[in-house]
This record gives sequence, structure tokens and C-alpha cells, in this order.
Amino acid sequence: MRLAVGSDEKTLLTDAVSADLAKRGHLITAYGPLRDEALNWTQVAQAVAESVAQGEAEEGILFCWTGTGVSLAANKVPGIRAALCHDAETARGARLWNRANVLCLSLRTTSEAVAREILDAWFSTPPGTDPSDIAAVEQVSDIERKYAK
Repeated sequence: MRLAVGSDEKTLLTDAVSADLAKRGHLITAYGPLRDEALNWTQVAQAVAESVAQGEAEEGILFCWTGTGVSLAANKVPGIRAALCHDAETARGARLWNRANVLCLSLRTTSEAVAREILDAWFSTPPGTDPSDIAAVEQVSDIERKYAK
């Protein structure tokens, strides 16, 4: 899978997740300090989200200190459903019910072991197909369109 991966800082966690993704066979395009670019959390979130929205990447993974900032910024890009996940069950639910296409992780609270569990859940859970969940996600798209300028 083609993945856009970005962070506002390069850490042991971002290195471990990038290595894990490569081991899983994913093609990674890095953003921000992960490729020696000086981007802050809003810029890296926008770059990753736009890559996914434009089809350059199939999905994205973002990091910042809390994970909240990159989630907020990425979700401003139409078509992006970024989910801040602190555990595997949240990642599974984000894929099933919210059809999330960008995974956001906290650099502060996510251990390497928990990150692996989250990635296992994320990649083993396809976007849900329940009609009521699909309808709810479409309602999110309706909200995006309502407030588009």
C-alpha cells in the first residue's frame, strides 16, 4: 500500500513505525522532519492529508506530541477522515465505523509496542461496509460540503 507518513519531529517512535511499515511491505512517502523538511504540525498534516485526498497515497499516518493537532488539521482537508488512536480497539473502530483513512498517533503517549498493536488492527480491518455506517460517513461529507467556501 502507498502510505504518506509525516510528523513534526523525528523520534524513536517515528523511526520504529517507519521501519515496521517498510517490513510490512508498504511504500512510504515521508513528510516533515522524517525527510529532513522543516514543517510544523499543521504543515505536515496538510501535506499528508492532501497526498491522501489527491490519491497519491492510499492512506496516511501522522504524529505530533498529542496527536490532536495533526488530527484537527488533517480533517480540514475534504475527504479526509483522520482518527487519533491510542489503542488497537480504537483503530479497529475508526476503520469499521468511520472508514478512517489517516491514522494519527501521539508521540507522547504511544509506546512502540502499542504502535505495533494499533498498526496490526488498522491494517487488518478494512473500512466497514455496514450501510448505516456508510450513511453516517456520507453525512460527514455533507457537513464538509455545507461549510465549503
